Amino acid sequence: MKNEKLIIIAAPSGSGKTTIVKELLLLNDLNLGFSISSTTRAKRKNEIDGKDYNFISVADFKEKIQNDDFIEWEEVYKNVYYGTEKSEIQKLNSEGKSIVFDIDVVGGLNLKKQFPKTSVSIFIRPPSLIELKKRLMDRKTESQESIEFRLDKAIKELEYSNKYDFVIVNDNLELAIKEVKNIIYQFSKNH
Repeated sequence: MKNEKLIIIAAPSGSGKTTIVKELLLLNDLNLGFSISSTTRAKRKNEIDGKDYNFISVADFKEKIQNDDFIEWEEVYKNVYYGTEKSEIQKLNSEGKSIVFDIDVVGGLNLKKQFPKTSVSIFIRPPSLIELKKRLMDRKTESQESIEFRLDKAIKELEYSNKYDFVIVNDNLELAIKEVKNIIYQFSKNH
């Protein structure tokens, strides 16, 4: 990889990281590129294949693992894989962009470990588990069983927040976006 900056944004599901990332990508002065993750999960309404995620089958994902096509990957839920393909990073590097990752908590730590000097890691924390449950329910994309599973996973993921460079509590979306932007501006100036 070249010396481009990596901006790692991770959070438990439902914490608002995707909304924050979409706002960041509207900033023209930072030359940001979005790393499109590959996943085996089902596409949600309003998601676009090749823009939000690269949606692939479990068999294709496992083949890519065998071919060492990922810079990082994880089985986040049973048979639901997420990963960052090396080709995605190479493409954004060749364009000279700083790369923004909207990534799961463990995947974010794996990236930070690989690129400690050229990355900044930001953990988006929900204000409470009660609010997180409400957000997951309001999405209307999950079964009750899935929501409970995601909440259990969130409890474990919150324990990793202290391993990130910054932790932002998303209890006010506008303020959280502003705080993340400020971190990225500072990181861009100093690296």
